[in-house]
Amino acid sequence: MEICYVLDASAFINGFQITSKRNCTVPEITAEIKDFESRLKFDSAVNEGLLVIEDVPQVYIDEVGEIISKSGDVLRLSSQDVKLISLAYMLMQRGENVKLISDDYTIQNTSKIMEIPYSGVMTKGIRGIYNWKKVCEGCKKEYGEDYPFDDCEICGSRIFKKRIRVNK
Repeated sequence: MEICYVLDASAFINGFQITSKRNCTVPEITAEIKDFESRLKFDSAVNEGLLVIEDVPQVYIDEVGEIISKSGDVLRLSSQDVKLISLAYMLMQRGENVKLISDDYTIQNTSKIMEIPYSGVMTKGIRGIYNWKKVCEGCKKEYGEDYPFDDCEICGSRIFKKRIRVNK
C-alpha cells in the first residue's frame, strides 16, 4: 500500500521532495508557509494535485487531545500541530499507511507515543519519548497543565515546563 505523507509546514520550508501522489496536510499549515520558495512548492503541489488539504473531524482532535494531555505535550503543541497529528491519526484509524513529515521535535515525540510513523527532513528525529509537566522552580510543587498562572501559589516562584524522559 502506498504511503500517504502527512506534511507539516517544515516539510516545505526544509525542502521535502514530493515524490508520492498521496500527500496531505491541514488548512492551518498554509498560514505557516511564508517564504517565497516554500510557498511556491506548496502551491505547485496543490495545483498539480499532489497535495490534498484536508480538515479533521472534531472527534479525532478530541482523541488526540486526551492522549497528549497525558504526556504533557499539550503544553508545547500549537493548535495547528494538534490538527496535523489528528489528521495522521485519523488516516491510520481508517487503515491508511501513513508517515508524518515534520522537523518539530514535539510533533515527533507525540507521534512516537501514538505509534504514528514519522521522519524529519533536516533532523534525524528524536531518540526517546519525553513527557512534560509544570513545576515550581522554588518549592518544586507540580501543577496540572490547566494551571493558569506563571507563578507558584505557594512560594511565588516562577513555574516552568520540565521535560521527563519516558523509557520506551
